[in-house]
Amino acid sequence: MTGAHRPGAAHQPGGAHRPDGARRGRDRRAYLLPPRPGAPRIDGPRPTTAVVGGGIAGLAAATALAERGVGVTLYERETYLGGRAGGWPVDLADGSTATMSRGFHAFFRQYYNLRGLLRRTDPRLERLTALPDYPLQHSSGLRDSFRHVPRTPPWSALGFVALSPSFGLRDLRAMNPLAALPLLDVRVPEVYERLDDTSAYDFLEAVRFPSRARHLAFEVFSRSFFADPRKLSAAEMVLMFHIYFLGSAEGLLFDVPRAPFPAALWDPLADYLRRHGADVRTGTVVEHIARTPDGGYVVTVDGGERRHDTVVLALDAAGLRSLVGRSDRLGSAPWRERIQRLRTAPPFLVTRMWLDRPVDPARPGFLGTSGYGGLDNISVLERWEDEATRWAARTGGSVVELHAYAVRPDASRDVEQKRLTEELHRVYPETRRATVLDVRHEWRQDCPSFPVGGYPDRPTVRTPEPGLVLAGDLVRTDLPVALMERAATSGFLAANALLERWGVRGQTLWTVPNQGRGAALRALARWGSG
Repeated sequence: MTGAHRPGAAHQPGGAHRPDGARRGRDRRAYLLPPRPGAPRIDGPRPTTAVVGGGIAGLAAATALAERGVGVTLYERETYLGGRAGGWPVDLADGSTATMSRGFHAFFRQYYNLRGLLRRTDPRLERLTALPDYPLQHSSGLRDSFRHVPRTPPWSALGFVALSPSFGLRDLRAMNPLAALPLLDVRVPEVYERLDDTSAYDFLEAVRFPSRARHLAFEVFSRSFFADPRKLSAAEMVLMFHIYFLGSAEGLLFDVPRAPFPAALWDPLADYLRRHGADVRTGTVVEHIARTPDGGYVVTVDGGERRHDTVVLALDAAGLRSLVGRSDRLGSAPWRERIQRLRTAPPFLVTRMWLDRPVDPARPGFLGTSGYGGLDNISVLERWEDEATRWAARTGGSVVELHAYAVRPDASRDVEQKRLTEELHRVYPETRRATVLDVRHEWRQDCPSFPVGGYPDRPTVRTPEPGLVLAGDLVRTDLPVALMERAATSGFLAANALLERWGVRGQTLWTVPNQGRGAALRALARWGSG
């Protein structure tokens, strides 16, 4: 562990608000991971840290360090912050300006550390709003919902089965309960020792999970990783099932920002960092990092150089490979080789359309889909985002966003974009009559890959150099976290590792429980694995 104790060693009830934003939600079994004891702030000469990458992980690291008196310089190559949850302005055909992004993000209530980061500027999280449901629709006509499913395990699983049209008595009888026992007691890193060499697809085949329910209930987790279930580690999927379903009492409903990401989240956080003395440099590319004889680092940026005592690398897989490849004296040779083996998930497409007429008022703000070609979900942005709401009110139209995850790398972009629109027309037929006033297609391929058998090779927060740490959702944390929460948690862990060197107390962390909910279920899972 980096800067925190082993999960479970400090399980404490309660969850009162803390000055650093750390708190759990409604789940009384969530785990508190206190940092190592130390001074509240730097006492003496002010050390400096370069945080390379302004996504969630970099922002978390920069925040924890700046709050405790470290001289932070945050370098971000894009002109905006937030990484894969960032946004930027675009000029629409009607002359108005909108904020484009890389697509919908769900802020689940289990994201304790990410939400703690956001509380720095929004203590009551008033810039988030809850969506009333998480509906899932299959092309066969089946439709599932998490709105009325109980939030506390095991009633959450039993309630989903009872309420879901995807399950029938015949389906339940056909399942292999012995193969499903690992779901009952998920622990990190043990879940990887047991299941990392199995694909998510093969695990579900062994369980004999009903195919219809599999599309709706399980593939939503693999799609969250932009991955084909045949190539995704079963350990990642099972961990996701634990985080959102069987291990946490927070439920599967979620919040979304009331405004575009920059206005709701990252611009206020950038101002907060500056008030704590941080130098936030967007549109700045870090070209090279070199060790200095005194143990510090020289960061080369756009032809200039700046010395820092320590460095946090909070980059995506491609960016990390590239920078480490150019900085050939960082770390050790085996560590650099490990970084070069990192890979990205398949490409994905986000299409946002500004339509001249509204979609049916009964349509949900977000709909997960399966069986509709490459279409994975549909968002109607004016249901929650103020900018889209104003545009829709002014024009009488709708702002609709479509996602296609894990697109084949050799697929034709024009063909995939056209197919995505055709699938929208299948799901929401009224959109056939709409004129597209403007459209943006965002193609990206920078999400980390979590392949079968890949866990032991993932880099950790700590590196061979005490002054150099990593952060990001690609980083192994040995905690029950994933996606945006893994990014935020790893950022705080990276900051804690550096603060520990200076004798300063770091960020308090929370996670969902790192074990099954009940003693009987845990014993049953152990019996099955033995």
